[in-house]
Amino acid sequence: MTLILVSVVAFLIAFGSAPIVIPIVHRLKFGQVVRDVGPQSHLKKQGTPTMGGLIFIIPLPIVVALFDAHSLRAWCLVFLIWGFAIIGFADDFLKVALKRPLGLRAREKLILQLVLAAVFTWVVGHYLPGGTRYLLPFGWGAIEVGWWWYGPVSILAILGSGNAVNITDGLDGLAAGATAIAMVFFGFWGLAYHHQTVSIVALALAASLIGFLRYNIHPARIFMGDTGSLALGAALAGLAIVSQTTLLLPLVGILFVVETLSVIIQVISFRLTGKRVFRMSPIHHHFELAGWPEERVVSVFWFFSILGALLAWW
Repeated sequence: MTLILVSVVAFLIAFGSAPIVIPIVHRLKFGQVVRDVGPQSHLKKQGTPTMGGLIFIIPLPIVVALFDAHSLRAWCLVFLIWGFAIIGFADDFLKVALKRPLGLRAREKLILQLVLAAVFTWVVGHYLPGGTRYLLPFGWGAIEVGWWWYGPVSILAILGSGNAVNITDGLDGLAAGATAIAMVFFGFWGLAYHHQTVSIVALALAASLIGFLRYNIHPARIFMGDTGSLALGAALAGLAIVSQTTLLLPLVGILFVVETLSVIIQVISFRLTGKRVFRMSPIHHHFELAGWPEERVVSVFWFFSILGALLAWW
């Protein structure tokens, strides 16, 4: 019953706040800047309100305060998710308000993310039960790795996941839908393994994302921006870390792994051979340029995300 209430409250806050947030962002002229290096069809999205990640991260601390207020694990997750959201918000603000096309410098973003990830990892590893333990995929048991492995791996997972979702956020509804699928996985995982906090945070985010998708599905009325994508990536890794499922994260977030790999492969291939493997990276643009409608790319990639989540559960 608690988890149903969590989902309903989170959905209603997100769904209800969107009609308030969108006009405010539009009035402030916080519109998306579409770079001309992408598909030409995306130029029509220029000026669409961004920073929409606020819509689905606002419900989280409210839900935690109402349903899991005494959980250190829950507030650690709120700290991580909101910390990455603030970094993303600063990046978005510099891009759309101060007209700095690249936003925060890469070094600035990396340092801020590294500090947040290190603090989160230290607290979880030292103050939460079973902190440095990893569950193995496919029911192969668990291993105790110790701090010297646990710390670096966890920090890399947070940094990698945050930026992988950011890379994936290129089509209407793509990143939001794929992350919602992963959040449902963590919600049921927490339920099955009696991690109530994991279920509460994951289902709150899943429900909030569903409320957000009403306004983000093609044609999007608002984009999540770095405010949302960095927060969602941090949420995925954070949930994996506190539920000891970090080694399952590549399966749960398989779409984000593939999207990131497509960029890496494209860059390496072009630098070594002068040739491109894909028409354009990330890979969702490759399918767009191959003639797939945006809605088809998104629906197929969502289905791929579902398969990854099912494989992780198995």
